[in-house]
Amino acid sequence: MSGDLGRLLAGMGTVLLDFDGPVCSIFAGYPAPQVAAELVDVLRRQGVDVPPDLVSEPDPLEVLRRTISAGSHGITRVVEDALCAAERRAVETAEPTPYGREVIVAARQAGMPVAVVSNNSAGAVSAYLAAHRLAAYVSPVVGRAYADPSRMKPNPEPILQAARAVGEPLSRCVLVGDSLSDIEGARAAGVRVIGYANRPGKAETFWAAGADVVITSMSELACALI
Repeated sequence: MSGDLGRLLAGMGTVLLDFDGPVCSIFAGYPAPQVAAELVDVLRRQGVDVPPDLVSEPDPLEVLRRTISAGSHGITRVVEDALCAAERRAVETAEPTPYGREVIVAARQAGMPVAVVSNNSAGAVSAYLAAHRLAAYVSPVVGRAYADPSRMKPNPEPILQAARAVGEPLSRCVLVGDSLSDIEGARAAGVRVIGYANRPGKAETFWAAGADVVITSMSELACALI
């Protein structure tokens, strides 16, 4: 696998990183199911009749996606604001991914720009990078489009936005992500993609979705960049 990774990186000029997973675990200290439940409470306070399956939804991003069915952009904005605030609190107790920092530093030392493309809010990502002395290494930070969850990955738009910002041809960009939405978004954008299989079962899913390379530790990528 290291040979495949090395060959892939040899043709790349820019590293695009998903945030929650490759860089850190944003909800390590403020669990995602708790945040999702709080967002459901926000919906209830807005008078939304929350369906039973959404009540038990553990992913706050999925709760945000589902607000579209509430039929009011105003409600989506309220939920978006609540999620942005929760994410800003969450990054204070986020757990750095082992070797995530090393990947960022090694890429920059190799002359490769590093950008973050995340379904989390840009404000939360930027706050984390600043707190961990990584802000100078990462530009741009492309976060979730405000109150428009349809534009989150797997929509390729944020990936394309990052590539345009660094001025790199799509053929020389590689996205590193730990979710199926990352793999699908990268394929739709026309960039190469490294699947970070940080849980059992993910590797097979990522290969089936068209990942170019799959790794199980960010240390593999850090070593390949040196």
